[in-house]
Amino acid sequence: MVMPELVVVSVELAFIDHENEKTFNCMRLKKQRRVRKSLRLYVTCFGFRKPFKVLCDGTFVHHLLVNRIVPADDALTNLLGAPVKLFTTRCVLAELKRLGQAYSESLDAANNLMIARCEHEKPKAADACIAEIIGETNSEHFFVASQDGDLRKKFKEIHGVPIIFALRNALFLEPISATQREHAKTLDKERSHMSEREQNVLKERVKNIKEEIGDQNLSVQAFKNTPKGKNGMWVKDTVQFKRKKVKGPNPLSCKKKKNPLNKNPVPAKALDEKEPTAREMEASERSGERGSKRLGKGRREGRRKIWRRVEEREFG
Repeated sequence: MVMPELVVVSVELAFIDHENEKTFNCMRLKKQRRVRKSLRLYVTCFGFRKPFKVLCDGTFVHHLLVNRIVPADDALTNLLGAPVKLFTTRCVLAELKRLGQAYSESLDAANNLMIARCEHEKPKAADACIAEIIGETNSEHFFVASQDGDLRKKFKEIHGVPIIFALRNALFLEPISATQREHAKTLDKERSHMSEREQNVLKERVKNIKEEIGDQNLSVQAFKNTPKGKNGMWVKDTVQFKRKKVKGPNPLSCKKKKNPLNKNPVPAKALDEKEPTAREMEASERSGERGSKRLGKGRREGRRKIWRRVEEREFG
């Protein structure tokens, strides 16, 4: 049987775990927002592009191995939200080699990284080598990953150098300093205004465009002023008027002329038609009796009228 005190304690522990998980998620979201905001400034103002290049020193590589933050490229990709390329220098490798057996694993891991070119015949200290590669403007657009506090303070004063560091098993991007923000604002103002060279180029282009427009206007005016005749010939035509001929009336709208000699004119259809004889009428009557069923009422009456006319002429 379960004791009620144990049940209460388990419920309280579950509630505490839930609250801790909520706070952890809120912290993670705030961290991602800060990183995105910083990256947006580096991309827009300082010209950083994907994939981001990360320059690692020996302290950072050793910290990753000790805290088992491996693989390192995946951890940095999750932090920056973009693919990365990891670099180191020959001076860093030489420094790890001098530190002895305790840093042998770090040396092996650093040998797997890409080598950034440093023109040092004799190996220097790692921080001095990285400082020379970054320079005053960070022209190669490197992210510097280091656990050295003095080196990080030094790079905070240089504009456009993002810094990555680790705390235990978590990676962080150094927040943007006030000097870097002011420098970014000045860069935006400079970009909004044209330089002297751009102004000179613009003046030359405007001058050329005005000359071209003036030549075109002259050619258009000359084209309008020149007399142009028929068929595209540049000759002035004489004005020609066509005289209209006298036309007769429309024959379809006129009445036909009457013939004074023929007082009782017979229509042309009546002349052409021949009156049927008695035999023809008898034959037609017989055929009419046969096909009376097929003939309509109007046809039968017509035949009867024709038969009466023939009887009147022959017999009466």
